[in-house]
Amino acid sequence: MPLSRRQFLTTTAAAIVAAPAVATASKTDKPLIVGEGEHRFEVQHEWPQLPEKYTWQTTHNVAVDKSGNLYVIHEGRADLKDHPSIFVFDSEGKFIRAFGAQFQGGGHGIEIRQEGSEEFLYVCAYQHLKTFAKMDLKGGIVWQQYAPMESGVYAPGDNTRPEDRPERDKVWGPNRFLPTNFAFLDDGGFLLIDGYGASYCHRYNKDAKWVSCFGGVGAGEGKFATPHGVWVDKREGRTPSIVVCDRAHHTLQYFTMDGKYIETLKGYGLPANAETWKNLLCIPELHARVTLLNEKNDVVARLGEDVARVTAKDGGQIRGDKSKWIDGKFVHPHDACFAADGSIFVAEWVGTGRISKLKKTV
Repeated sequence: MPLSRRQFLTTTAAAIVAAPAVATASKTDKPLIVGEGEHRFEVQHEWPQLPEKYTWQTTHNVAVDKSGNLYVIHEGRADLKDHPSIFVFDSEGKFIRAFGAQFQGGGHGIEIRQEGSEEFLYVCAYQHLKTFAKMDLKGGIVWQQYAPMESGVYAPGDNTRPEDRPERDKVWGPNRFLPTNFAFLDDGGFLLIDGYGASYCHRYNKDAKWVSCFGGVGAGEGKFATPHGVWVDKREGRTPSIVVCDRAHHTLQYFTMDGKYIETLKGYGLPANAETWKNLLCIPELHARVTLLNEKNDVVARLGEDVARVTAKDGGQIRGDKSKWIDGKFVHPHDACFAADGSIFVAEWVGTGRISKLKKTV
């Protein structure tokens, strides 16, 4: 997830709004608790463990199936072609299986969807891979696609396999396809956000055929700067709508289900993705915290906050130096997902990989 040092170290002080206090236990306390009131969690850093034959690389996204198994995708390294990019763990953090070597070097978004009696993974990859796919839970490919050229927003050849592109390394730009995340629609279709390329949100039907798109590069209010995450907000008491994490603008943008702009929520530090559980909206922020909002979109908790340190002038050193990490504090939350009981799994954008479980205590 390339990000310039200048971009990352730029403070978001102007974007930060007042929030409820976050109660963080000291390093000597056990268990380590963050949050307050009904939003209290026990922090379990580096919750799942890999077999020795595999290595954590830059962790990106997480998803949970109905059995409680956790799926973790990491970007991986293009020069380790045979190493899997997706790891699966049971509800106790025990390793189950690994697959997805075809996404190594660009693994990014992962979501799970129930379709009839079966669950499927939706996976997207950026960098030189520029692709998205539907898979079964053991890694079998149902279909795989590349850039939707019918949208008219991509450069010629951007819908080909990387090995077929004459300029496979020249893949970035506002007319390129670099997908980052999915959201699911009630009619069986889905949304795919192009977070690092043309900055459009694409709509596909239940047959995975492209239908339309909205967004594009711009200054906000319907236009984006790194629209990194997307979700359909159907919390009770709200009109169903689409929320886009407009990361480089440090905002959330809301849209109707037809893609018409509604409003912008400010006060975030590089928001990376979104997910809902009951009345809560969860926003992992690369600027060192996970934010929870209620059904009115009032902030009710900011978990593991370490914004001041990470956005300081020398904050970039923290990412690559585990000795600087503080228990109960996050470095760069890149994705978060809920378990069935309201616990939260957090994937951080760090080279050595880190998956934390925030176990719900109340």
